[in-house]
Amino acid sequence: MFAPPPAVQAEEFVRIPSEFHVKGRRSTWVDVQLHGANAPAFLEGPSFDREGNLWVVDIPWGRLFKITPDARVSCELEYDGEPNGLKFHRDGRAFIADCKNGLMVFDPATGKIEPFLERALVQRFKGLNDLVFASNGDVYFTDQGQTGLHDATGKLYRLDRNGRLDCLLSNVPSPNGLVLNEKTNTVFLAVTRDNAIWRVPLVRDGLVTKVGVYVQMSGGGGPDGVALGADGSLAVCHVGLGAVWIFGPTGEPVLRINSAHGNMTTNCAFGGAQNRRLFITQGCSVLMADTPVTGARMYSHAEEDTLPTPGH
Repeated sequence: MFAPPPAVQAEEFVRIPSEFHVKGRRSTWVDVQLHGANAPAFLEGPSFDREGNLWVVDIPWGRLFKITPDARVSCELEYDGEPNGLKFHRDGRAFIADCKNGLMVFDPATGKIEPFLERALVQRFKGLNDLVFASNGDVYFTDQGQTGLHDATGKLYRLDRNGRLDCLLSNVPSPNGLVLNEKTNTVFLAVTRDNAIWRVPLVRDGLVTKVGVYVQMSGGGGPDGVALGADGSLAVCHVGLGAVWIFGPTGEPVLRINSAHGNMTTNCAFGGAQNRRLFITQGCSVLMADTPVTGARMYSHAEEDTLPTPGH
């Protein structure tokens, strides 16, 4: 459909030190998701705080790592959870999409983590995956679980700042990473088992309409984490292919970033000088590559200091 874009090679920014490697323990998440493979750590959810530190989660072992700009790693939290997505709010707290516990909130200042939204009404979630803040304080998040083409019941939710929880989509075969465009009127949603990025237009009262495929991908396992460029470009981690694609504002591929560390390129975030460097999680490592794209501002640093009210 399109000519192959130019390709660059990602390099390693940091690898989780061996002192933090988990050995001799079992994890249901590893048994199911990685078929029991060795997983001393499995990183996801990259997000930068206001001081320029990069935070990542370790899904199977319930840990949060902080990585300083000079690549020093510290484990800031270990708890009984399976954290997958992480985003910082303006107030400095980190909101976490936890596959095991629902939506959690972590305060780096106190080291305390607590539930924020554990269920939709009285029903447990299938397994939350990722989240993004809108500029007005609403939070959008995906409920993926083990859904796929065999069970297309994954969900996209919005929790508004008044505590109202809306299910925007309930027919998604594995909803994963997501971003909002600059006007916050469109969600771009990675749908892993459909191997596609869906475009989800938002209309009044948070309703959706005319949902369709924005980018159709092939090969690998499908898209995982995504990041937004200031010009509307999308960085898409293609898990199972060992690559990250940059798609321009019209959905045309403009760059391919290859990894030399295997095929599990899971998530990414813009940072570094001029916000043009892409940081990519993969296994125990964080990779990096310079791009022609400037990353969009983080919605967690929105003008309004509003937060959604915890649901019940």
